[in-house]
Parts: sequence; C-alpha cells; structure tokens
Amino acid sequence: MIAKQIEEKGILAKLLEKGIEIFLKKECKKIGKIKIDIAASSTQVIKGIIKKIHIIAEDINYKDLLFDKIELEANDINIIFNLHNKKLNFKNNFSIQFKISLSENSLKTILLSNNWNWIGAIISKEIFNQDKLEDISIKNDQIIITTSKEQTNDKKGGKVSIIIKKGKLYLESKESSKFVKIPIEDKVFIEKININNNLINIYAKSSVSL
Repeated sequence: MIAKQIEEKGILAKLLEKGIEIFLKKECKKIGKIKIDIAASSTQVIKGIIKKIHIIAEDINYKDLLFDKIELEANDINIIFNLHNKKLNFKNNFSIQFKISLSENSLKTILLSNNWNWIGAIISKEIFNQDKLEDISIKNDQIIITTSKEQTNDKKGGKVSIIIKKGKLYLESKESSKFVKIPIEDKVFIEKININNNLINIYAKSSVSL
C-alpha cells in the first residue's frame, strides 16, 4: 500500500520534512523513531503542490494512546509554505491511508490509563456484564480479557475477536455472541485488521477536513 519509492526531492521538501518532524514531536508525548519523506521538487513546493507525504513512526505516545508503529501516506496535497517562519498550512481537504500496529503492552496501557479506562469499562459491561477491565493480553494471536465487579472478587473473562462492520471496529465474544463497538472518529474507515505475531495491525483511511 505504502512502500513505494519516493521521488527525488528538492531542498524545500527537506525543510518541510524537518518542520513536520518538529511539529509531530511537539504534539506527542513521545516518538521513538520517525522518518518523513515528501515527494516534491522545490518548484512544486513554491507552487504549493505536494505529490506525496509518507511517514513512518515508532514507539508513539499521543494523549496516552500508545502505538508501536504508525505508517501513513497522503497524496496530492495543496499547501501554503511560508519560507520566512517555515509555517505550513493546507489549502485543500485530502485523505490519508494508514496502518497502526499495537502490541499487548500498548493495548493494556491504553485501556488501563486514566484517560481511556472508560473504554475498558464499556467493553466489560457490554460483553461480560462486569464493571471494570482488569487485564487484557494477546496470546497465540488471540485477545483475552479479564473483567471484575466493583468491590467484589467476582471475575469473568474470555477470548474476544476484533471484527469490522461497515468500516468500524467491534469486539465480539463468540461464547456469548455479545459485541461492542470501539469508539473511533466517524471519518475513520477501517479497511482491514489482523493479528500477527501477537501484534494487532489496523489498516484504515480517513479524510482530513480543513
């Protein structure tokens, strides 16, 4: 999907790459590795034309959402690039394609964090009729959830599957036939998902409206 050769670029494209890298590092609590490729000549940048932006980042923490790896690509973008302050603005709406990879540790940290544990509570309630998510693990490419009742030691759990319905993500228990929709932005459309080597890989696209 994304691994296409980036065309030769001009010096302004390289400046843009550095500017985007600085911006992303400011927006995120943490980014381990990041590589940005912009396919555009200096003339195209001056005219505000970007043929392609390709970004690969690893070990990301964005508002306590942890991702092991994100790879995204956007094409045919119109920009306004101020050479004096190196400020970048987008002139048109565009779409991006991306792949997100999540490990057990990332998934567990997200769902047990103060900012996002409400999602774990929804999963616990809708699938297991419990109050709290206690643990989540990935073993043999299967997701296993443990939940509990408030102020008791009553714990339930089991295997759940990730499925896609009309571009949205759902967790489903085949044992109980219950499922719950995972809240994501409306403009994000999930195309494919798999679990490989205990790593969840999500392939999606989204519009960027200005």
